[in-house]
Amino acid sequence: MESGSPSTPRWIIFVLDVFLSVFSITFAFILRYNFQIPEVQSNVLFYSVIVMVGLRSISFAVSGVYAGILRYATLRDIERILLVLVLGSVGGFLVNLLTQRFMQGLSLIPFTVLCIDFILLSLLMVSSRILAKGIYWKMVAGNAEVQNVVVYGSGQTSLTVKLTLERDNRMGYNVIGFLSHHKKSIGKKLDGVSVLAPSAFESLITSSDGVQILMFAASDVDSKTKKMLIDLALLHDIRVLNVPRAEDWINGKLSFNQIKAVNIEDLLERAPISLDVKNVKSQVQDKCILVTGAAGSIGSEIVRQLTRFSPKRIVLVDQAESPLYDIQLELFEEYRFSRFDIEVCDVTKKEQMERIFDEYQPQLVYHAAAYKHVPLMESHPAQAVENNVLGTKIVADLACKYEVERFVMISTDKAVNPTNVMGASKRIAEIYVQSLNRICNTRFITTRFGNVLGSSGSVIPRFRKQIEVGGPITVTHPEITRYFMTIPEACQLVLEAGSMGLGGEIFIFDMGESVKIADLARKMIRLAGFVPEKEIKIEYTGLRPGEKLFEELLNVKENTLPTYHSRIMIAKVREYEHDWVVENLNALFKLTDENSKHPLVAKMKEIVPEFISQNSEFEKLDRKAKVVYLQKKQA
Repeated sequence: MESGSPSTPRWIIFVLDVFLSVFSITFAFILRYNFQIPEVQSNVLFYSVIVMVGLRSISFAVSGVYAGILRYATLRDIERILLVLVLGSVGGFLVNLLTQRFMQGLSLIPFTVLCIDFILLSLLMVSSRILAKGIYWKMVAGNAEVQNVVVYGSGQTSLTVKLTLERDNRMGYNVIGFLSHHKKSIGKKLDGVSVLAPSAFESLITSSDGVQILMFAASDVDSKTKKMLIDLALLHDIRVLNVPRAEDWINGKLSFNQIKAVNIEDLLERAPISLDVKNVKSQVQDKCILVTGAAGSIGSEIVRQLTRFSPKRIVLVDQAESPLYDIQLELFEEYRFSRFDIEVCDVTKKEQMERIFDEYQPQLVYHAAAYKHVPLMESHPAQAVENNVLGTKIVADLACKYEVERFVMISTDKAVNPTNVMGASKRIAEIYVQSLNRICNTRFITTRFGNVLGSSGSVIPRFRKQIEVGGPITVTHPEITRYFMTIPEACQLVLEAGSMGLGGEIFIFDMGESVKIADLARKMIRLAGFVPEKEIKIEYTGLRPGEKLFEELLNVKENTLPTYHSRIMIAKVREYEHDWVVENLNALFKLTDENSKHPLVAKMKEIVPEFISQNSEFEKLDRKAKVVYLQKKQA
């Protein structure tokens, strides 16, 4: 039966309510006189019925209590019925007062009869609606497969979820329990359903009827508990759904269509970051800030978060026109922020970048512009060097020239013991920025972290697309692992590290535990409602050029120093003399013009000795270097 199926005509409900009124007032008289109405009261009964039914009919017609759809009757409908009945009974009471005054103290309707009539009619009208609703949904549920639902939460939102599920006639949803971490709620009942501790979820799963759906309606569930419940649900092929925040409901009402599947990000998130808002605000407020790569995943999120701290102006620089336009609209429409300028510009164009620095005189620079795709950069090392190294050098040199207060570079864990051109290019950029800190008043700060969830080109959006078309999901290697961090989380730490840096540091972030990509793929398949390997296959394609199995956040020769923030550490790395770095970079840039990949990559390996290629055509350079080293050692 469709949700738009015809409901009972209103006039029928009105007639039924009137009939119940006749029965109620009549039976109230019978009860009042113990089933033996005196002859003298017979005429009184007739007129009492006429008066009360008349009053009830008028109140029903004016209030419209008959207009509600019976199968969707709610507590609000019941409240309105009781209010209308109270008004009708008050009307009967006023009629009594009038008859007593003008008919020698005669009460047309005994007060006890009025009270009995109110109680009886309330029970009849409310019961009739509950009965009609129950019969309707029983009929609907009889044609649908009953699905047991457990809802996490014990507040008003959770109750609304239960009522919404009961209204949905496409499936027989049956809420069998609420889960809550609030001790005051545990052991109580919500709309007749028990509120249990999260630890009781497993016993619900193993009960005779089992659980088919787990639904999160509370926003204050901690990440550890949420992960535990989701992992348990996926283990037993239970669908996991998220209820949107109340402020996101359409016209203040929740519909089943708004309840969506849980994202894989919910399984990877950690406890919220404690941000030193005062410190960050003191660095950002009333400052002109330049963000390169501002249309990218990281750059755009940095811009969004900067808007919280009342900057004087934000200059968004990127060469990607359409994504820049998108973030421009977002800042205007969603953030109501207008103190920004858009500059379509390539960071490798020195003249254009100098014009931007000269025009805006930025006080802070967040440098997020970079080429980041490992296989592509392995095939195009000259472009990796030009964008990631030369682009960084140009922006950093201009920051020094225009006396920018702080320059924060966004780096990657692939710069540690690099096995590919992309990682090596970022390590060289780190080396240059760190060396520049010695000769410049600008504080140059580097932040280094792993993969961010949902960033363009990352594994999660790719897996989602593959699941949408029915698979297969492609994973390079069954043992490959990666560190993950949400985009907002990463950018918060970037702002924090940028504000605490004194200059010359390379900050690394606590990325939590590494995640096996194959396990990630299986969980995404289950979250989408499919069975891994049966309904959606996982195929292993082999490591891509330059790709390694395990990412590292620190060189094995490095160690770390703690900071006041538990999630941020300072890497102790080898520092280079600025003149030596400039000399080698100039030689590197000359090789980009010769259109010869191997000499260029060989020079990168000379600058970064720990750069050892894997699964790449450049491995022969490492073998050659090893032979030369052994020959020198023997000589």
